[in-house]
Amino acid sequence: MSNTYTLLLTTLNEIEGMKAIYPKIDKSLFNKIIVLDGGSTDGTIQYAIDNNIDYYIQKQKGFRHAYFEILPRIDTSHIITFSPDGNSIPELLQPLIEKTNEGYEMVIVSRYKDDAKSYDDDLITGFGNWLFRFLINILYKSKLTDPMVIYRSYEKNLISKLDLTNEKFYSFPEKLLNTKISWEPLMSIRSGKYNIKRAEIPGDEPERIGGERKLKIIKWGFSYMYQVFSNLFYK
Repeated sequence: MSNTYTLLLTTLNEIEGMKAIYPKIDKSLFNKIIVLDGGSTDGTIQYAIDNNIDYYIQKQKGFRHAYFEILPRIDTSHIITFSPDGNSIPELLQPLIEKTNEGYEMVIVSRYKDDAKSYDDDLITGFGNWLFRFLINILYKSKLTDPMVIYRSYEKNLISKLDLTNEKFYSFPEKLLNTKISWEPLMSIRSGKYNIKRAEIPGDEPERIGGERKLKIIKWGFSYMYQVFSNLFYK
């Protein structure tokens, strides 16, 4: 049976990026495209309506709650998460799918593989990505070059296989630091721990188009660091 794909466009006030990026997406690659929105007020939702794009406005804050809430609406075998803010290159969607179709459970579009580069990194985020890559690879016997990035394809059933909706992996650092975190780093950690068949393809990360950067460097950094070490003790 051939793979089927849902493309999740994660948005929060990304009207400029949507206008620039969405027309470049090859819609024929997907069985479903959904704008997964965090409560935009800049016209992002109206853009989705005007272009007949399915959309969902999350009820709870944070990336992972958006993912949790949208799961019942996804009936394809695979999910691709994509940032329509300019950071994710739409022309790489086809190579990403082609690589996934080789039989991988997860494929990451890596900003640091081969000659790929992040043009959105600054000194702090560049060091942070290096540090997490180093620790995850050392502690979980992994060889990923970009365990943190959102741009990736994965089997929907990988979510349950890796227990990614289990609150215990998020609740302590979120309560301690009053923040909400996503599941991409945890997916990278646990897929290494359980020998999931995975791969990477190289892909630049251009600078974002409009909007505001959502990254909370200190809070997210400490939260993800907690996950890196705490998962050593989870079965």
